[in-house]
Amino acid sequence: MKVTLINTSDSGGGAPVACVRLLKALKSDKIDVAMLVQHKKTNEQHITSAIHSWFGKQKAQVNLLRERLPFIFFYERDKSVRFAFSTGDTGSSIMDEQLVAGADILHLHWTNFGFLSIDNLKELARSGKPIVWTLHDMWSFTGGCHYAGTCDHFKKQCGDCYFLRNPHPNDLSHSVWKEKLALFADRPNITFVTCSNWLAGEAKKSALLNGFRIEAIPNPIDTTVYAPKDKAAARKKRGIGTGVKLILFGAANIMDRRKGLPYLVEALNILKSKHPSDQVEIAIFGKNKHFDVNQLPFPVHQLGLISSQADLVEIYSMADITVSPSVEDNLPNIIMESMACGTPVAAFDTGGIPDLIDHLQNGYMALYRSGEDLARGIRHILFSADAGKMSTAARDKVTSKFSNEKVAAQYINVYQSVLKS
Repeated sequence: MKVTLINTSDSGGGAPVACVRLLKALKSDKIDVAMLVQHKKTNEQHITSAIHSWFGKQKAQVNLLRERLPFIFFYERDKSVRFAFSTGDTGSSIMDEQLVAGADILHLHWTNFGFLSIDNLKELARSGKPIVWTLHDMWSFTGGCHYAGTCDHFKKQCGDCYFLRNPHPNDLSHSVWKEKLALFADRPNITFVTCSNWLAGEAKKSALLNGFRIEAIPNPIDTTVYAPKDKAAARKKRGIGTGVKLILFGAANIMDRRKGLPYLVEALNILKSKHPSDQVEIAIFGKNKHFDVNQLPFPVHQLGLISSQADLVEIYSMADITVSPSVEDNLPNIIMESMACGTPVAAFDTGGIPDLIDHLQNGYMALYRSGEDLARGIRHILFSADAGKMSTAARDKVTSKFSNEKVAAQYINVYQSVLKS
């Protein structure tokens, strides 16, 4: 059984991280698996780039611009949705790639931003090879948005899209939706996998995927790597005192509208009003171009972009709590990583987050978009909860549900079943 995982890149976001982790998990289980990407950014083994020349590199860049620029200039509602909608109208065929031609199963992941167009996906669907498609967001069953928010048009047909400058029934989202309808019209041999139960439920409600097989399998994590480290040593290394209560917040881009930074600011100001004299500090990691950390009421340690996995594990381990105020998310890596390192998480009750956090046992599930309840959750974990018990419960949840062995076994069962069908 030869499996090829297909993703736009092997680094630079949640989907690449999850895909590379699955590659390693399957390799550990002796599966003949490789990964095909457009842009290879790491030195990881068993990953091949679909770009083979200078010309191919230039073509990939042109494809990205051809997909993004028309949307930016003519369609986007405003800058906040610039990367929240993908047309999928530009890409390159990968049918001649050896990893595609020689595979028994093609396993799609996140293929936007000029890698595979909807037409390229049609080619793969018509190849006759069974396809497993892991959904990291809602894009496959919407008219272009990655997360639909409060919109439910995908349940019938997309159009009149609030991401667009001039929404109407036959707008760009409706055109993209019709292209996907054509992709799925012949009921190709595709099995969909979602990383959370929430996303599986949304996919089953959609007009495009209704009737397809849809399984919910979480992303894996190597719990031998993501494990608690010495808190005091990690803090000393970064100039943080052992006597403070340390709150951690991070994201690839902390200003991403989905990551809920305004709610963090609100919650921390409420926390400050309740505990004005307590020693509380904040550590933030991720890209930060515009946010003024002086808006936060506690001392801030800006850690910047973290590329080292070892550093990331230490950062999770040195915190007393990780706060993830995301307003739209599937199965956030940051929550799983933090819990694996024994650090409980306070987050909003939304998306796939309930798959991770058991309220008041290994973290706190705050009322959706309630900065006040998020502050209550932070206060509970920092000052009221049994820290040792909650830390143990957080790690136990990850090792029992999301380890490489657990997740790889579930995917192998899917692979075996699609080869028999």
